[in-house]
Amino acid sequence: MTSLLDINHQHSSFAKFTIPVPEYFNIGVACADVFKNLQKNIPAILEIGQTGHCRTIKYEELSELSSRLASSFRNIGLETGERIAILLPQGIDVAIVHLAVYKIGAIAVPLSHVFQEDSIHYRLMDSGASTLVTDDAGLAKLTQILAKKSLSSFKNVILAGKKQDIAGLVSASLTDLIAKGQSSFTPVNTKADDPCLLIYTSGTTGLPKGTLHAHRVLIGHLPGFELHHQPVKSGGIYWTPSDWAWAGGLLNLLFPALYYGQTVIAWPCQKFDPVQAFSMMAEYKVTNAFIPPTALRIMRTVSNVSAIYLKALTSAGESLGAETYLWCKTIFGVCVDEFYGQTECNYILGSCARLNISKAGFIGKPMPGARVTLSRQNGEKNGEIIIHRNHPAMFLEYWNQLEATKSKFNGEWMTTGDLALKDDENYIQFIGRNDDVITSSGYRIGPVEIEDCLLKHESVAMAAVIGKPDSLRTEIVKAFIVLRANFIPSDELALHIQDFVRTKLSSHEYPREIAFVDTLPMTSTGKIVRRLLRSLK
Repeated sequence: MTSLLDINHQHSSFAKFTIPVPEYFNIGVACADVFKNLQKNIPAILEIGQTGHCRTIKYEELSELSSRLASSFRNIGLETGERIAILLPQGIDVAIVHLAVYKIGAIAVPLSHVFQEDSIHYRLMDSGASTLVTDDAGLAKLTQILAKKSLSSFKNVILAGKKQDIAGLVSASLTDLIAKGQSSFTPVNTKADDPCLLIYTSGTTGLPKGTLHAHRVLIGHLPGFELHHQPVKSGGIYWTPSDWAWAGGLLNLLFPALYYGQTVIAWPCQKFDPVQAFSMMAEYKVTNAFIPPTALRIMRTVSNVSAIYLKALTSAGESLGAETYLWCKTIFGVCVDEFYGQTECNYILGSCARLNISKAGFIGKPMPGARVTLSRQNGEKNGEIIIHRNHPAMFLEYWNQLEATKSKFNGEWMTTGDLALKDDENYIQFIGRNDDVITSSGYRIGPVEIEDCLLKHESVAMAAVIGKPDSLRTEIVKAFIVLRANFIPSDELALHIQDFVRTKLSSHEYPREIAFVDTLPMTSTGKIVRRLLRSLK
């Protein structure tokens, strides 16, 4: 695959780099058909089953099976532009369905397999999906949803499982559709601007919105992926614990890795287990990984670490923090390259240790081809991260929400609602969501720095910080803390943690209240839902 970047260029030239976008582009073709002859014997996906049994699909097979399914999609009446929802855990079937959807010019609606009835129902109804591809677990959740008879556009359930269709919901078997389809199917010659993917936001600040992307969204992710992973030759083993229903799982790893002809591990675990994660990475010699900050913090709790073969490690989704950054460098033997984006436009800020663009506690600098700056007011040092709309990864619109789409932009710049600082070397440091910033005694306090400090305390496994209304100070800092094993909640421990933060940061930033909790509320993408914490205060 031709490189989009000349990695020998000085990083100062990235600001002038323009990502080339062809007029016609199809993700289904680019991620499977290109390699069906070039690397037909190279494993595309290695799926690790619950019992350790492995299922492998090579690029030649990935191309053929996705074409067969695309052919059958046409035969059952699915048309270009229809929304086809996918409710499956990480696995080969997810990739086949996605690529088939793109080949017929339809729009994939990925749904997390951890979603329950209300979340599934809302997304199916809002997207107007006509078809759902799911497994036995998803079928069980669908029974009550279809009983509500509120999905006017819905017509097909395609089952990837083995359970009998007792309720009479299933229209077809995924296995049968693949078997009956024609491998000679000719994909739709889609334009790069044609819609193909409808990903719903995490819903941290209200109801999730459907973010509609075009085929070019993959092109927008390639420069950053290439910069971090250098996928020049095949032979890399790529893995992410991120759900393939999330932009992080799909666009930060799965699709780019397939585009470059690499091997991707699918590990459909119900719950992330850090011990098993280390063991799997060692056994399968994972060379390249995308691991979100939450998963990395959970992995910090493991004392005995297996052998690691990583050559590149990336992380995104929320702020990593200096403490976790330094831990990664020690344990994995590589610097973690952090990057930033939103569901609406991803992979636009980042670090790159290979080019000496890396600093603990900082996201990094604008990625190749990305125009990013801070919108400041009243002479403040911090400002809102804004992104120029002329970027291939920029979303097309919020599904059926014209006003919300308009309000997301200020002229030619997409607003993010994320506050950041820029230092003298032009490194950008994430402070927090605009609505997460705490105002206390005249100070504006970002939760990220405090959370990072809390993680340095020997007793703290995970932490989240919010502002609690206070008549004297406007707000006070309150911390919700999950303790490490062998530590018991107590007033004495809370005081010790408060003193720890006060001496490490400042007297106005330490948490005046601490609540010890068993778990923190998180979205399916691993982001802390602070609005739920505010309801607990």
